[in-house]
Amino acid sequence: MATAWARAGHEVVLGSRRPGDARGRAELSDALAGGVRVADPASAVAGAEVVVNATPGTASVSALASAGAAALTGKVLLDVGVGFDEEGGLSHPGESLGEEIQRTFPRARVVKTLCTVDRELMVAPGSLQGPSTVFLSGDDADAKGTAGRLLADLGWPADSVLDLGGITTARGQEHYALLFMGIAEAIGSYGFGIRVVPPAAAG
Repeated sequence: MATAWARAGHEVVLGSRRPGDARGRAELSDALAGGVRVADPASAVAGAEVVVNATPGTASVSALASAGAAALTGKVLLDVGVGFDEEGGLSHPGESLGEEIQRTFPRARVVKTLCTVDRELMVAPGSLQGPSTVFLSGDDADAKGTAGRLLADLGWPADSVLDLGGITTARGQEHYALLFMGIAEAIGSYGFGIRVVPPAAAG
């Protein structure tokens, strides 16, 4: 996502607890070559208009807390994480990670999205044989508007984006992870999307 947004003209800063180590990681070479910077979490968040949580769901709240709750005030916070426990079950069976983040940082404007597709498909929706659906959950309409524009920069057309409603609907997005894993095992690939197909018009 960092590389794709940088190519779309956004200034992108990756937050890392060990920014020096992150700069040496081979998998970040393309992003760094594309102008993406690496900084400690507080520095990365300080000047950001939008913060993206792309950490494991079991570590997300502590990772965001390392940037400081005050620094998240008023920010659009895109949450793409899903948490799993050691047995492979969801770490948030009764409350979604998105809800936990919104509750923990009430002055941030949390939008849940992109957690129903593999990381490669997040930035390449056109690689599928047909259109797919990606979802938005959040309580702030303006924040969801910003999220929609950022999704467009990743290649998601407007008619592929479905607004589910408030942040409580993030539970459905995250719980889909269990079905996602079943589908992936059945077809032997994580590189698939899903499509919400509405009923035919009444005749």
